[in-house]
Amino acid sequence: MGTGAALWRKAYVAMCAITLCLAGCAGKHDDTLVFWTFGPEGEAVAKLLPDFERAHPDIHVEVQQLPLSAAHQKLLTAIAGGTTPDMAQLGNTWLPELVELHALEPLRESVAASATVTPADYFASIWATNVIDGQLYGIPWYVDTRLLFYRTDLLKQAGFDAPPRDWGEWRRMLAALSHPERRVYGILLPTNEYEQLLSLALQQPDPLLREHDSRGNFESAGFRRALAFYVDSFRLRQAPVVTNVEVGNPWEEFGRGVYAFYFSGPWNVAEFRKRLPAGEQGDWSTAPLPGPDGPGAGLAGGASLVVFRASKHRRAAWALLEYLSQPPVQQRFYRLTGDMPPRRSSWDSPLLQHDAAMHAFRDQLERVQPTPSVPEWERIAVMMQQVAARAVAGELTVDQAAAEMDRQADRILAKRRWLLERAETKR
Repeated sequence: MGTGAALWRKAYVAMCAITLCLAGCAGKHDDTLVFWTFGPEGEAVAKLLPDFERAHPDIHVEVQQLPLSAAHQKLLTAIAGGTTPDMAQLGNTWLPELVELHALEPLRESVAASATVTPADYFASIWATNVIDGQLYGIPWYVDTRLLFYRTDLLKQAGFDAPPRDWGEWRRMLAALSHPERRVYGILLPTNEYEQLLSLALQQPDPLLREHDSRGNFESAGFRRALAFYVDSFRLRQAPVVTNVEVGNPWEEFGRGVYAFYFSGPWNVAEFRKRLPAGEQGDWSTAPLPGPDGPGAGLAGGASLVVFRASKHRRAAWALLEYLSQPPVQQRFYRLTGDMPPRRSSWDSPLLQHDAAMHAFRDQLERVQPTPSVPEWERIAVMMQQVAARAVAGELTVDQAAAEMDRQADRILAKRRWLLERAETKR
C-alpha cells in the first residue's frame, strides 16, 4: 500500500459526495478521448489537434480546460468517483500524490516500444521527476526553471562585465548595486515565494529530506548555508522585505533600476519584451543561477502528460501523447505558449537558437534538480518559506529556523514514517 493511499481511502466517502459536480465536466463518450488541461495550455493544444485527428481519423479528442485553482480538488474528486479523464496535464509536484492513489497508468513498457519518445533526448532531471519507485508515470510536456534576469547596463556601471558565476561574486555585485537609502536594491526576492530559497537549497549536496524521505533535513550544513545566504540578502538590505502583493509592478521597477536582479522564470522573457520601452530592450539579459562555488543548479519544474488507469482509451491516449512529444510539435507548442520544451532536440528550433534570452535557460536545464517525490512536498515547501520569512523578520536565527523547519516537516511526514515502519515490520 502506498504511503498516502490509506489516508485518501478514508476520505473516499466525503469526496464522492461532491463527485456529481464533476460528472458533467468529464463528459465522457465511448468514442471520445477526454484530455484535461489546467491553465492556458488547453487553448494552445486545441490548435495542435487537427493534424493529429487527420492522422488518426478514428480518434476524437475532447480537450477540457479547467482552472488551475480548482484542478487539484477536481482530480481528487474524479479519482474518488471513478470519473477521471483519459489523460491529463499534471504538474510534476502533484505526480507522487496521484501515484500513491494508484490513479496513473505506468508507461515504461509504452516508452520501450515507442520510436517517438526517446528518454535520452530529455533533460535528465526533468525525466527523473516522472519516475517513482523505479516506475515511469508521466512524460514531460514542458519544463520550467527559475534563473536571473539582470540589468546589463547597471552591472557595467558598477564595474562588472559579466553576470555572477558563484555566490561570492553575486554577493559583491549585490553590495555594489544596493542603495537602500534611495530604495534601490540588488535583487527582488518576495518573501512569500518559496521557489527562490528552494532553488538555492537544491544547489547543496545535502538532500532536503532524509531517512527515505520521512524526516526533514533542513538542519544539514548545506541547507543552512543556503538559508544563510538567503537571509543575509535581506539583513544586508540588498533585497527589500516585501511580498509579491506589495511589489507593485515588478517589470516597471526593474526598468527603472529599483532592482538589478530579478529571480524568475521563462514567462517573463515575453513580459519584459512587452512591458519595457524599446529603448530599454538592450539593457537586460538572463543568466543561469550562480552556485556556491561555480555554476549552480536550479529547480526542475514544469508539467507532464499522464494516462489514467481507469481510461478505456489508453492506446489512443498514448498515440496523442506520442504526437505531443514530437520535437516539431513541441516547437509549435512553444510558439503558441512560451512553455519551454523538455527535449534537447526540440531546442534546435531557430526560434529558440536565435533568442539570446533563452540561452541561459537551455544551459541551466542541464543542471536542474527535482524536489523530493513525496505527496507531502508542496505542504513542506510552503512551510519552509513561512519559517524562512520569520528568519528574514528577525524572529528566528538561521539555526533556529532550520530546526523549526525540521520539527514541522517531521510532523507533516508522521504518517509516512508510520507506514514505512509498518511495511518494514511485515517483512
